[in-house]
Amino acid sequence: MSISRVHHLNCGTFLTPFVGPLVSHVLLCETSDGLVLVDSGLGLRDIESPRRRLGAPAMMLGPALRAEETAVNQVEGLGYSRSDVRHIVVTHLDYDHIGGATDFPDAVVHTTCTELQTARAQRTLSERFRYRQPHLTALANVQTYDEMTEQLLGFELAYPIDGVENMWLVPLPGHSEGHSGVALQVDGRGWLFHAGDAFFHHTTIHQSAPWSLRRGAVRVVETILADDVAAVRENHSRLRELAHETDFMSVFCSHDAAMFEEMRSAAESMRRRC
Repeated sequence: MSISRVHHLNCGTFLTPFVGPLVSHVLLCETSDGLVLVDSGLGLRDIESPRRRLGAPAMMLGPALRAEETAVNQVEGLGYSRSDVRHIVVTHLDYDHIGGATDFPDAVVHTTCTELQTARAQRTLSERFRYRQPHLTALANVQTYDEMTEQLLGFELAYPIDGVENMWLVPLPGHSEGHSGVALQVDGRGWLFHAGDAFFHHTTIHQSAPWSLRRGAVRVVETILADDVAAVRENHSRLRELAHETDFMSVFCSHDAAMFEEMRSAAESMRRRC
């Protein structure tokens, strides 16, 4: 079940005050045995009942709530059915990363054991905001990881995804206790590293970019949402190194609209050339 093609989807726009538009960057991976999503964005039920399913704090971030952006509608728009999605590998279980999973009831959701335990326990106020019960109770088929690790790309811990070749969960705690990046190797096209919410703005790993008010506002939001600020800063350093180690590695995050557009455009250009 190796990965032959990757589509970059925005599965949830947020028109956030002071920060500007944010996206929910989801990967749709084609394999020889069905489709794999990396994260799932917001789902159809979230669009229909946003306040109940997402909560009041999420509404303050200005979700656009566009049904056409949901993963299920974009998957079907590409000519697939929702049953073709066999696996959903999530960076973490925040509502804007797991909400769309309810539209794919037959898919196996993959996450770390730590992340699932933290989401279910909800020991802190911030965890009660970020993890939503309607999403968690809908997770009937979950595979968690805390053993069988490998070393990968300089990281000491990486969990190979059961049932999917060349894809790993790479623990990056900081934004949440069980947060991970997702590394994947695409046939003949190098590596992608979806860093989830390990960083929020492209200047974090490309420091030559000029400082801006928006960059500062994003950094404030990132700090407010962090479970462990020191760990977030450590992740920044490691991801910065990873992004510049090789020409065959693309490192990107969930919510930066410029990064999303760059990755989407590059993938479309490659498909046209092929």
